[in-house]
Amino acid sequence: MVDFKKFYNDKANIAYIVMGYPNLDMSVEFIKRLDECNVDILEVGVPYSDPIADGEIIANAASKALENGTTIHKILEKLEKIKSNKALVFMAYYNLIFAYGLKAFVKAAKKAGICGLIVPELSYEESGELKKECDKEGLALITFISLTTPKERIAKLCKNASGFIYLLASIGLTGGKSSQNELLEKKVEEIRIYTKLPIFVGFDIKNYEDVKKIHKISDGAIVGTSIVNEFKNTNINEIIKNAKEIFKK
Repeated sequence: MVDFKKFYNDKANIAYIVMGYPNLDMSVEFIKRLDECNVDILEVGVPYSDPIADGEIIANAASKALENGTTIHKILEKLEKIKSNKALVFMAYYNLIFAYGLKAFVKAAKKAGICGLIVPELSYEESGELKKECDKEGLALITFISLTTPKERIAKLCKNASGFIYLLASIGLTGGKSSQNELLEKKVEEIRIYTKLPIFVGFDIKNYEDVKKIHKISDGAIVGTSIVNEFKNTNINEIIKNAKEIFKK
C-alpha cells in the first residue's frame, strides 16, 4: 500500500482537477508541471454526467470535459504516458467504475500510475468488493469522515482505512468564527485516536489563508473548486502561477 507521507515533508498540498477540462492536453501539461505550483498530491477528477457530490463550478467543468469527448479510456491512455513523481489519486463515481468493471478499473488505474481511489457516493457498508480489488493492487480506497460523524463510526471507518483520511470541513473557514475552527480541530484530534494515517481536510478551502489555517490543525489541505476555476484561463502559465500562490510555501 502506498504511504502518502513520503510525498510531502511537513504538510501536504493537495489539488483537484477535472481531467479533460478545458481539454486533455492542458490537464496533462498541468500534471507534468506540478512541481512548479507546490502540489504534492493531485486528485484527478474523472468527469461524470451526474456528479451529485460536486458544486456548480466542478459540475460545469465535468460537463464541458464530456462535451469535448473526454472518456475514462482516453484519460487512462494519457496518464500511462506521464511519469510523475507526485501521488495521483482518482476521484471517480462508483457507477463509472462499476460499468468499467471493478477488477479491470483498479488494474487499469494502477497501470496508469494511480495510487488511490476516492469514490464520493460509495458508503463504507457497500465498499467491500472494491476495497478487496484495491488491496490486491496496492491502491488506497480513501475514507471520508465529516464533522458530524460520531465516534463509534469513526472507529469503524478508520479500522479498514488506507492511504489517508479525507475530512470534510462542511463549515466554511474563510472569515468564519473561531468556534468553527475549534470544531474542526477537535474532530482531527478525535480521528487521531483511531488512526495513524494522515488527515487531509477538504471542502470550501479556497485560498492561501485557508490552506495556512488547515495546515495548522491537520496534515494537509485539499483545494478543489478554486483550482478548477483557474482552468477557465487557457494560459497554462497563469494557471500554474495562481495555483502556486494558493500553495505558496
